[in-house]
This record gives sequence, C-alpha cells and structure tokens, in this order.
Amino acid sequence: MLDYLITGGGDWRTYLIHMLLSLPIILFALSLHETAHGYVAYKLGDPTARSLGRLTLNPLKHLDPIGFICMVLFGFGWAHPVPINSRYFKKPRRDMALASLAGPVSNILAAVVFSVLYGIALLALNVYAKKIGFTNETVFMLCEHFLIFLYYGVSLNVTLAVFNILPIPPLDGSRIVSAFLPPTWAYKYMKYERIISIVLMALLFFGVLSPIISKLTDIIIGWLMWIPSLFLMLLQFIV
Repeated sequence: MLDYLITGGGDWRTYLIHMLLSLPIILFALSLHETAHGYVAYKLGDPTARSLGRLTLNPLKHLDPIGFICMVLFGFGWAHPVPINSRYFKKPRRDMALASLAGPVSNILAAVVFSVLYGIALLALNVYAKKIGFTNETVFMLCEHFLIFLYYGVSLNVTLAVFNILPIPPLDGSRIVSAFLPPTWAYKYMKYERIISIVLMALLFFGVLSPIISKLTDIIIGWLMWIPSLFLMLLQFIV
C-alpha cells in the first residue's frame, strides 16, 4: 500500500482510506494464521497454545508490533508466533510441519471465502445498478469501498500466506522443508535461524524479496479472482 502512495498512484486521503479498510483484514489475517498453528498443534497433542490462551481470534493475543507495521505498510508481515512444543507430538517432524502449514493454509482458505463474498457483492451491486441505478453518490462510494475491503480480504491473506511459506527461517516454510531433510541437515538448516532472521529483515527493508512475493501473490490472486468472474457470468441470466 505504501508503494501506491510513493509511486504517485494516489494522494494521502486515498491512502488513508485504503489503510483503514485494510486494518480489520490485517488483524483478522494475522490472528487467524496464528490460531490455526495453535489449533492444529493442539489436535496433534500439544496443549501449549491452548494453555496460554492463544487459540483465539483476539488480535491482542497475537500482534507483533514490527510485523503488524510491515503488514500495514508493505502488505506482508507476521504476528507473535504461537509457541509449539514438539515433545508432545507422536511424530515430531511430521507434526511440526503440519502445524506450520496450518497458518498459510488458513489464510488461503480465508482468501477463497473473501473471493466468494466479493463475487456475491459484485453480482448484487450489478443487479442493483441495472435495475435501479445509483442515484446517490455517497451510496455508490460506500459500495465501492466495500468491494475494496473484500478485495483486501483476498490480497492480504494471500500475501501473508505466500510470505510465510518461503523456506527461510524462522518462517513457516522453513519448518515444512526441514521435515523432509535428513536430521543432520535439518539441524544445520535451523541452527542459524537467528542470523538468517536478521538477514531476512534486511532483505525486506531493501525490497529484495518484494518481487518474489509480489509475483507469487499475483498468480494466486489471479486464480482466485476467477470466482467473482463466474458470478458476473450469472448476471446475463438474472438481468
């Protein structure tokens, strides 16, 4: 979103409106992501997240200030990680990978739901426009902002999923990859997590990862936006 302003794509007023529309989605997406980690870990035998009250969509339980700011400014970020104790797992490496995968999967599923809602809203607004028409500019703007809100539900959830699936410690993708590596390789892979996380922050700051994340995100969003297109195809049979 910050790029939208810097590159001259909009003014401060438009940027602030878009930011306000995106904030509920950001809070929801981050909370859902961490809750999914904790819930799957709990189902696999680890009660840690539940005992700490982290199996909730309450954003106050999950927010990481830096990750939240990055999500607001750049569209991708992170929350305060849900603690997982692999000693409770019957198959630690497999179960850790499943718990790690749960976060990105939950965001993709949420993006699908928002895409369906976007399609329904788009269909309903087109039917309304063709039969009645928008005679009130305020109503039209509210409808337009509602569609933007739903689109952010798609785009921000997808971006969060793509970002976290990158195989870079401490992101979820590294936990998934390590489950398929020989134990000695997995140990070396995760040994330098702290150093790699600092490098990751630098890569984010200088925008090195942005083209990769943007490309993958655009591909997935392109697939999901076929859903609203199907709803619009129904328009010719309704009106």
